[in-house]
Amino acid sequence: MRIPAVRLLDSTPAMIRAFAYRNVSLFLCVPNPLVPVFALNRSVATHWVHSHVLPFYLYTKISIISVGNDALSDSPDVSPFLLRAMQNLRRSLKEIRIYKISVSTTFSFSSIIPNAFPPSSARFQQPNGEVILRPILRFLEKTNSPFLINLYPYIYKSTCSSTIGFALFDDSALSVTTDPSTRVRYRSLFHVMYDALVMSLGAMGHGTLPIIISETGWPSSGNDAGDVDATFLYSTMFLSSLNDHLKNPSVRKEGPLEVYIFEFVDNEQGVRRWGLLYQNLTAKYRRFSEKQVEAAVAILKKAEDYCNDY
Repeated sequence: MRIPAVRLLDSTPAMIRAFAYRNVSLFLCVPNPLVPVFALNRSVATHWVHSHVLPFYLYTKISIISVGNDALSDSPDVSPFLLRAMQNLRRSLKEIRIYKISVSTTFSFSSIIPNAFPPSSARFQQPNGEVILRPILRFLEKTNSPFLINLYPYIYKSTCSSTIGFALFDDSALSVTTDPSTRVRYRSLFHVMYDALVMSLGAMGHGTLPIIISETGWPSSGNDAGDVDATFLYSTMFLSSLNDHLKNPSVRKEGPLEVYIFEFVDNEQGVRRWGLLYQNLTAKYRRFSEKQVEAAVAILKKAEDYCNDY
């Protein structure tokens, strides 16, 4: 299993160290509780940079840092501090002459765009669009940093009455919908949601911002009674189809810069099983060979060893 890039939601120094001397791009995350602390005290942001970035910068490929994850939904009291925290973190990086690491924050699609269809009419939810998003978009544009979005057709399909085929990239005629304004024909909910984001950014005057899908996926099982579509068959169909669409040059040319699959290993304590690997670190999907899985697991075990040393 070749791992070109990894998003570390738990960005501990030990976990970052495990990727030293490996050709893997790292996407680090600052937890939500630290966001107001970063905003109010830049020395804390500087300390975080000196403990999480500086020791590993020459030996790892840290490409981006997300200050907070879905703060609008998970920690609404934190969201007013996002911009200042991002600014302080970027200043701390520049102080030690690190300029190539992008600083951004991650939003959830459902928390910022109430209506995805038609995509041409999609707009950011107010008042957060003006109060929270617009200043952050200016920062991203100025610093040439990407917009980060958690985009889950599995979660959003219930709010927009999507068919299961449309959510799973079904190419049949029954799974096609047309935007009445642009006449663009859509064959998947993923692309409807993505274009809704593009249009919302454009309405704010930032339609050319690069976009990274920081999370997407489909659970192979779920414990909740409403998770009837959380099946191994559907998760296989979604991941295979998503991969095929991303390989298509026409899609990639206008699509996101990167797409991160959530998650690497099943979380047995979670309500749903999103992992590419089972909890015992064996492959869930046939597309991964035994050698590929062994290479990926080696990194996880090294990270575990480092965590025990700290």
